[in-house]
Amino acid sequence: MEYQDYYQTLGVSKTATEAEIKRAYRELAKKYHPDHNRGNKDAEEKFKAINEAYEVLKDKEKRARYDQLGSSYKQWEQNGGSSANYNWSEWFSGTPGGGRTTYTTTGDFGGFSDFFSQIFGGMGDFGGAAGTRRTYTRPRSRVRTVEYDTPFSQPKAQEISAQITLDEAFHGCKRQISMGDQKIEANIPAGVKDGTKIRLSKAFNSNGIMVDLILTVNVPNKEGAFERVDDNLYVDVPVDLYTAVLGGEAVVHSKDGNYALKIPAGTQPDQLMRLSGKGMPKLNQNGARGDLYARIRVSLPRNLTAQQTELFRKLRDND
Repeated sequence: MEYQDYYQTLGVSKTATEAEIKRAYRELAKKYHPDHNRGNKDAEEKFKAINEAYEVLKDKEKRARYDQLGSSYKQWEQNGGSSANYNWSEWFSGTPGGGRTTYTTTGDFGGFSDFFSQIFGGMGDFGGAAGTRRTYTRPRSRVRTVEYDTPFSQPKAQEISAQITLDEAFHGCKRQISMGDQKIEANIPAGVKDGTKIRLSKAFNSNGIMVDLILTVNVPNKEGAFERVDDNLYVDVPVDLYTAVLGGEAVVHSKDGNYALKIPAGTQPDQLMRLSGKGMPKLNQNGARGDLYARIRVSLPRNLTAQQTELFRKLRDND
């Protein structure tokens, strides 16, 4: 379904008064009326579009609902969306405040667009949603009327994404988000994963209605020396050959400081050693954390002296 720009159709601004809208409609309707353009299909389509635009903009309730939808759709486009993937269903068959709405249009020229029919319950599909009552008459006088009772549906939450670092995911952070001319500060809690969605209730004002914002957080699973798997962190720890063979200590660098790690004698290359509860914070779990795994990277000596080479040779021969 394609979005219909009714203001553009009538050639008026979004701040146009009722008088300006009515004057623009009369001038365009007179110009494109099919009685004055017989056989001109383009003029007929233009006339239908003008009628439809006027049906919405002349009515305060319909215009208010249309402005809410327009603001939502404009923000969607600014975030890279299009009519093909916009969630129109959030706006189907509702009127601000609910109640009964009557639509009347003069002229038997094929009805309104799908956009009008779905958003305002107009001249298209009269099946309707469950619980919606509609009546329709089509007298000889070429006047069409439709009535329906339906509640107002809250505009759908807007979605936006934010990129943060693994370090910010560990500690938690804030992000300032722009929605049109409004700026919103979002608190991103520690422990969020890539793809975590945070719902900010009534985050911004859309034509007088406070609308929710869904923030999708993007976090890399690898950053610097660290690799994240779920709530666990993995980090390489260099250990010299002598410490690996004889035992000793090594320093493990983490996101919240350094830890001393005991290296048992005979530690093998790539061996994993767990530091329990020293990994990533677990989202919304009151200080609980995953584990930190030290991956032992044994560094071999280079440029051995003759004496050292002889000692290694003896070790090998006596093994």
